[in-house]
Amino acid sequence: MKRYALVTGASGGIGEEISRKLAKEGWSLYLQYYQGREKIERLQQELEETGAEVIAIQADLTSSAGAHFLSSQLFSLEAAVFAGGTAHYSLFQEIEEEEMDKLWQLHVKSPMMIIQKAIPKLRKAVSPSVVLVSSIWGQTGAACEVAYSTVKGAQIAFVKALAKELAPSSIRVNAIAPGAVNTPMMAQFSPEEKAEIAADIPMGRLGAAREIAEAVYFVSSPAASYITGQVLAVNGGWYT
Repeated sequence: MKRYALVTGASGGIGEEISRKLAKEGWSLYLQYYQGREKIERLQQELEETGAEVIAIQADLTSSAGAHFLSSQLFSLEAAVFAGGTAHYSLFQEIEEEEMDKLWQLHVKSPMMIIQKAIPKLRKAVSPSVVLVSSIWGQTGAACEVAYSTVKGAQIAFVKALAKELAPSSIRVNAIAPGAVNTPMMAQFSPEEKAEIAADIPMGRLGAAREIAEAVYFVSSPAASYITGQVLAVNGGWYT
């Protein structure tokens, strides 16, 4: 019997590796993306060549309309992984209200809307799971990323509350909190700045997207059947 997983932000560095890992483990996939059509087409071809069933869905999750549309495209569902998102770097007093709204919609409201609509489908699954890819900044906060830290912290609060509500239905809800991961989101930092960040991490390096994917797979798998409402930090010992 096919198991279907949704991966949002599948055209991003972490979402792409999560998709590869789940496909390798035999999952059929809904891959949500917004602007990365070429990347998704390449990824879809790559995964289909390994025998995976892949359904690509374009949806703008910075709007409620996009969240409603994505929800309407999901039929069978056993796992939902929310890996999409963008960071925002600025002093707090300089961030525009429109940017605050976009961050809230993308990271918090759209996932909430999609999960709400998906609960009846998840209840029918054998081992249903929801995973939100949050951030180390949702746990500790970061100057010049106040709004981003806020929405990532909201994701963690949502996971902890929803896990309690859905536990009687055997739907597990967890979060992964990556530290600094070497993905295109880090492209705005110079090599020297990346080296400074790496030097501040006890393991002495940035994380790899595949390491986040392995953590997502673990909390989605039967090996984590008694784990819910948890935040798994994958950060090389940074800010522990």
